[in-house]
Amino acid sequence: MILVYSHNLTPRLKYIFKTIFTDILLVKIEFTSDIQVFEKYESVKINYSDSELNSGIFFQASKLLFEDTIQQQEIIVKEFEGSPSFFEVDNQSAFPFDPFAASFYLISRYEEYLPHKKDKHGRFCIKEALAYQYNFLETPLVNIWINKIVNLIEKEHPNFKFPQRNFEFLSTLDIDNAFAYKHKGFTRTVGALTKSLFKGKHFSDRLKVIFGNQKDPYNTYNYQKFIHKKYNISPLYFFLLGDYGKHDKNISHQNKSFQNLIKSIAVKNNVGIHPSYKSNANARLLIKEKNRLTQITRGNIKKSRQHYLMLKFPDTYKALIKSGIKEDYTMGFAEKPGFRASICSPFYFYNLNEECETELKIFPFAVMEATFKYYKKTSPERTIQEILSIMQIVKTVNGSFVSVWHNESLSNEGIWKGWKIVYEKMLKEAQNKD
Repeated sequence: MILVYSHNLTPRLKYIFKTIFTDILLVKIEFTSDIQVFEKYESVKINYSDSELNSGIFFQASKLLFEDTIQQQEIIVKEFEGSPSFFEVDNQSAFPFDPFAASFYLISRYEEYLPHKKDKHGRFCIKEALAYQYNFLETPLVNIWINKIVNLIEKEHPNFKFPQRNFEFLSTLDIDNAFAYKHKGFTRTVGALTKSLFKGKHFSDRLKVIFGNQKDPYNTYNYQKFIHKKYNISPLYFFLLGDYGKHDKNISHQNKSFQNLIKSIAVKNNVGIHPSYKSNANARLLIKEKNRLTQITRGNIKKSRQHYLMLKFPDTYKALIKSGIKEDYTMGFAEKPGFRASICSPFYFYNLNEECETELKIFPFAVMEATFKYYKKTSPERTIQEILSIMQIVKTVNGSFVSVWHNESLSNEGIWKGWKIVYEKMLKEAQNKD
């Protein structure tokens, strides 16, 4: 057990120490504000305060974890042992910066509660992110700091060993549009045929698919089953069940073929809800869509990822909690690969507005194929290199690498020609533990 002393044991302080030591490093911690109790303790102990004591590893505390307001912070980024750092402290501290306050700032998404620019979808603009501005978006900085803390403690206490942590991989797939041409209903199908006829694009293919003479290009489910079995992967699927709209264009949740697809996938795979674009502004829709998936699968739906990565702090997560969601996989940016919260380990959402830890567990993702195709416009070959590079960084810190893919990008047709191999290379590398 590790004993942590501080003169003021605030909710923020307890949260970040629990996140780092219990949730990630898998060791038990206790807190005390009694100096005598702290001094008598004979195992690993950390003094997180503004002054040294007679014993214990001293981390000088900056002010952030003792505040209960949200205000602009003075962030000056410097380098510490090859990595960025901020919240500088005095030299007598174990580190020249406060890793606990800095970690809290990043994973609580403190900056997203402050006034900021939004993109065309009303999302937090990536250029506002500290990680983007200081070029550490592809670095799981919090995990790097955690490993430095581990090294320091094991050096000071050679007989104390942290439990072994291993690299983990999770493939997630969003089913935004289950089929390209089939099962769209009469009105949508006629409209699409008319549009494709005038544009001279896909008219013949669309007709062949509709009349059963050609496979729907988005129907990649047999391939998914094959490739996941080949590499012993247990994927997680998210289904969009919102009503049709400008940004929500899946098959109707009432369509029997779509329902059968969902049921067949849910038999052997974990599934979650993909809350619609519209639902981010209407929490009642979220519950309605979640109930649809529950009725189709007869399962207890506890996982989610927002369509279009629509995430607003703290409103989106509060709505998810209210709807009964326990795990969310939205934490990432559409425009760039990397780590929105600068961490590659799951963590619990801390609501800054209410100053409390919640039961909603956040699983950050590292890469999404649409990022490379639509935003970075990189080739499949270059994308493979970038994905494997980020994966190697995650392996180095024994973190969790979560990927986001879509059924249509595995078609190896049209704009996705050549991209199937990207997915397979990623799965293959994930099985390599080195």
